[in-house]
Amino acid sequence: MADLDITALDAWMLREPVSRRGYCVVRLKTKSGLAGFGECGEVSAAEINTARRVVIGRPATSYEAVRIQLGGAPRAQAGINMAMLDLVGKFTKVPVYQVLGGPTRHRVRALASLDGGTDEDLAASLKTRHGAGFRAFAVPLPPVIARNQGQAFAEAVSRRLDNLRAAATDADFVLDGASSLTPGDAGRVAAAIERLHLLWFDEPCPPSNLSAVRKITDESATPIGFGRHIERPGEVQNALREEAVDILRPDIARHGISQIRRMAALAEAYYVAVAPHHEGGPIGTAAALHLAASLPNFFIQHIPVPGAEAGRRMRAELAGSFVETVKDGFATLPTAPGLGITIHEEALEKYKERA
Repeated sequence: MADLDITALDAWMLREPVSRRGYCVVRLKTKSGLAGFGECGEVSAAEINTARRVVIGRPATSYEAVRIQLGGAPRAQAGINMAMLDLVGKFTKVPVYQVLGGPTRHRVRALASLDGGTDEDLAASLKTRHGAGFRAFAVPLPPVIARNQGQAFAEAVSRRLDNLRAAATDADFVLDGASSLTPGDAGRVAAAIERLHLLWFDEPCPPSNLSAVRKITDESATPIGFGRHIERPGEVQNALREEAVDILRPDIARHGISQIRRMAALAEAYYVAVAPHHEGGPIGTAAALHLAASLPNFFIQHIPVPGAEAGRRMRAELAGSFVETVKDGFATLPTAPGLGITIHEEALEKYKERA
């Protein structure tokens, strides 16, 4: 397997021109000349140098051992994990989900976030994303201006969701709390929206007090989603034991493919579904689709949709438009070897963030 020994690690910090969404693209090269790509959140040059010392000279097949050894570069490990799996898939000429044991599904249900600060903006965003093929949408809360919003706020949330549902009767919705409410307000909102049968209420309040979160879960029929800020699998196990989470939402840019598979295995024992959080670029989307195919308890995958044409053009130039194309609410699995996408390296240089 000497041909799979890693000889170089390069990284590009990218930022979309209008949304300012940032992510880091990682490229690994092997002795045989293969190149594998991955994506993670924003990382420092020092962390990339630490990761370089860990991975160079190691075979791409050692992605699990390398993940454990990247403790000094935790934010880079997700991208390196994706890139190593991309290399293994390309070397064996199969998609990453085949490397992981074969697909549990052949298409992936997709979720898009709605943009805008007003109900009118959200309605326009819904129309655009529905036209792009999505049938499930994450809706932001109205502005939170105090610690205790009261019943009027809960009613405003309910009206917002009523209006969006009337505009797209074939759609499902997630309410995105962004950890911005107190447990009391979160419980009040959860009760007000029960009749709407949302997919789930995401991050209604900070998850630091699991007993408070469990109280919301126990008192409402609306499923509760948590996990986008989770750092370690042990935190997942604590939330599962407390029965504080119905939908587990680990971040693909923070954990990569292998770590989320471990978290999903824990969740499966508690009959909890997994809907990974994703706010990065198209390489992360490709990795998320392969992850989704490999998880028996997968639910739905968030796919970022830039509101501006410049952002959509950048993503298409990086990895083509196929991987983020959605039809009738579903994305198709990539079938080419590795992550199944072709990265245009000239676009990496074009969109690289300048110091």
